[in-house]
Amino acid sequence: MRHTGERHQFGRPIGSFQVLKHRMARIWLDLVSARVAARAAADALATGAPDTPVAVAVAQAHAARVAVRAAQECVQLHGGIGMTWEHPAHLYLESDEIALGTPGRHQETLADLVDLPAPPA
Repeated sequence: MRHTGERHQFGRPIGSFQVLKHRMARIWLDLVSARVAARAAADALATGAPDTPVAVAVAQAHAARVAVRAAQECVQLHGGIGMTWEHPAHLYLESDEIALGTPGRHQETLADLVDLPAPPA
């Protein structure tokens, strides 16, 4: 995140603060795991694997959650500029669930595919 290396607070780049390093590392791990799930789904689709619908549903459910969380963290790490029209971070936050579907919807699809009962309401 270039912004955390360029923005200074207390005479230091904000990306040098340990708490922000931890948040960025968590985002990175989430993105890597979403990439793995997406590649597994792509492989299942390419090879015609019998578990393709499950692999795709897992990738969709995980990637939807990661996209929303990454957008939320992006806005937070950018501070006030993240919610202004001068920066696109807030647009990702607002559009991820619209474009990708909610994580809950993808989890319901996955639960149906593997015959898991819905949680009690």
